[in-house]
Amino acid sequence: ELKETVFVIQSQSNSFHSKRAEDLKSDILKQAVDLGKELPTVLLTHQINRHEGAWTILPLMRDFSVTYGRNSSWIFFCEEDTRIQVIKLLETLRRFDKSKEWFLGKALYDEESTIIHHYAFAENPTVFKFPDFAAGWALSIPLVNKLAKKLKSEPLKSDFTIDLKHEIALYIWQKGEGPHLTPVPEFCTDDVNSYGVDHCATTFSNFLPLCGEPVNKEDVFVAVKTCRKFHGDRIPVVKQTWEREAALIEYYSDFADISIPTIDLGVPNTDRGHCGKTFAILERFWNHTSPRTPWLVVVDDDTLISIFRLRKLLSCYDPNEPVFLGERYGYGLGTGGYSYITGGGGMVFSRTAVQKLLASKCRCYSMDAPDDMVLGMCFSGLGVPITHSPLFHQARPMDYPKDYLSHQIPVSFHKHWNIDPVKVYFTWLAPNTEESHNGKKVGYDREDL
Repeated sequence: ELKETVFVIQSQSNSFHSKRAEDLKSDILKQAVDLGKELPTVLLTHQINRHEGAWTILPLMRDFSVTYGRNSSWIFFCEEDTRIQVIKLLETLRRFDKSKEWFLGKALYDEESTIIHHYAFAENPTVFKFPDFAAGWALSIPLVNKLAKKLKSEPLKSDFTIDLKHEIALYIWQKGEGPHLTPVPEFCTDDVNSYGVDHCATTFSNFLPLCGEPVNKEDVFVAVKTCRKFHGDRIPVVKQTWEREAALIEYYSDFADISIPTIDLGVPNTDRGHCGKTFAILERFWNHTSPRTPWLVVVDDDTLISIFRLRKLLSCYDPNEPVFLGERYGYGLGTGGYSYITGGGGMVFSRTAVQKLLASKCRCYSMDAPDDMVLGMCFSGLGVPITHSPLFHQARPMDYPKDYLSHQIPVSFHKHWNIDPVKVYFTWLAPNTEESHNGKKVGYDREDL
């Protein structure tokens, strides 16, 4: 029965995202009414305020068990852009015995072991399956109750959340003692308008959001963090690839090189962390750029980024809100902790966010502290939410499952290890590979990079 299914939308508090989640909630409830069914429970994770780490799902299991453990059969999770055919979803779930422990989803796997999964299953990474959140995924209540019990006796460790879908699957699997992910062919990430989705209970509606005209080139200021030892190999890659897309760009280094040109911020280079340098960049943006420039992007010198696509994405955000946007990681979220934007994929700030941060006096505890984590701590203390976009990537294309990237139009990748970064840029990110044609995704060749 529909009333025995609890829908959990993995939502965010930023106004653009919360509206999308509310629209999805309304659509689920409307379908229930049209079917003449009793209304199901639909929850938005960003409204479950007691947990800073609500987005990591596992801290919510005990609440789910207490509240829904007796009268429900399934908890179905989805993203704000997942589209659900409620009647087909019910038919799909009925195939599984609700009295048993089930972990259902669209299966992803690593083709080779990858740094973002700590090189797990290095001998054969294809054996371990984890869910593509965009297609939706489900836990039976007996499994929810078991997880809640385990979490009560063994609290989550205070470490890093890097790729949540993989980490949840590992936690549920319990080194072979818990269930594997069961692949469900009706959980799909095909575009809602594409052919061959008749069998799908879920589809995915969004590749790259566009909410009107892309923001102007002059509205995005790009700050590239570099240092003298990388001027000769990394900066030429930026100049061959995405520099031409940026109207406003400066290179910040520990050495002023007029041939690039780089700006010496007077901050010595550190082998790790770069917190001092990043805060100097924020101060410079606030004090030395036009107050009419609403967006700042801070990238590493080995970040590959599409400013063209970023301008489309930023059309969806209000720069008058304190926006801190990129790929979200977490630290210690099982016991409080905080979320942060991981630096390598690019960190995007609204001018309002920079103003709020600098006014707060929250600063680096050391010059070589990890800048992205310090920023996460600062914004968490200020009550400014991290805004996550899966289109930013801390690693290379080869570090992600092909099927996961297939429903994205990526904004960034990071690192030059064992790849031709120029080739990666022109295959994955360059404007001439723009795929949006009359609102439909057009395929193009992406070599195995």
